[in-house]
Amino acid sequence: MVSIFVSAGLAALKITIGLKAHSTAVVSDGFESAADVLASGFVLLGLTLAAKPADEDHPYGHGRFETLTGLLVGLLLSATGVLICVRATGRLFEVQHQPAAYAVWPMFASIGIKSVSWWFKRLYGQRIRSDSLLADSQNDAVDILSAVTALIALAITLLDPVRFVAADHMGGFAVGLIVIFLGIHVIRDTTNHLVDTMPPSPLLLEIRNMAMSVPGALGVEKCYARKTGLKYHVDLHLEVDPSMTVRESHEIATNVRIKIKEELDWVADVLVHVEPHAD
Repeated sequence: MVSIFVSAGLAALKITIGLKAHSTAVVSDGFESAADVLASGFVLLGLTLAAKPADEDHPYGHGRFETLTGLLVGLLLSATGVLICVRATGRLFEVQHQPAAYAVWPMFASIGIKSVSWWFKRLYGQRIRSDSLLADSQNDAVDILSAVTALIALAITLLDPVRFVAADHMGGFAVGLIVIFLGIHVIRDTTNHLVDTMPPSPLLLEIRNMAMSVPGALGVEKCYARKTGLKYHVDLHLEVDPSMTVRESHEIATNVRIKIKEELDWVADVLVHVEPHAD
């Protein structure tokens, strides 16, 4: 919520000063900040919906809403980047005005504020394994990069307005390309989760090792996991002594499920399928 208000303030500041100072790069970066307001709103909505508990229609919970909002952030960023590029290109064929030097100040402010915002979102996004919050932190990282790009382009124009008057517009176009690249990156990551891409091998190894630490567990034949929002749901094929009774093997499977959920806070639930050990 803090990020939404900050982005709105930065957007208004950069667009207003950019228009008065005749700086395409600053205005382009302002539109990017305006898109941040909507993007962070999507993230807030997704986190709110994802926090709802599981019900009869959603036995795996509502976590996928959080991933979906991350995808929306990526699509929004890509569209914003395209619009920024189109606007900057159109400005190349208009009457050129020398930008004013005071246009640099909102860019310095944006770099400092967005650096703090990026750090906090990345910290908490990693802590709760939130796709949408991490996507929003990457958005802030690109905000910093786009602000630096706009600042450099503006500085080149101010250095020699006669020779490099178009540099400011080219800087706006570069900002658009950066935003498009980030949008595609976010879309790729969130889509991987929506199509149940397996987590990294070290996480799967943690699950296997935790299962094997339970007495009576003789092997793990298969281990699958899919992310449903902030956490993973695990399917585990556990091998036990074939001479055991159903009740005994069920108790081992239950202990494995409890152990994994207690020790690995990023696991929402475990479905254990018992199989006879090969020996």
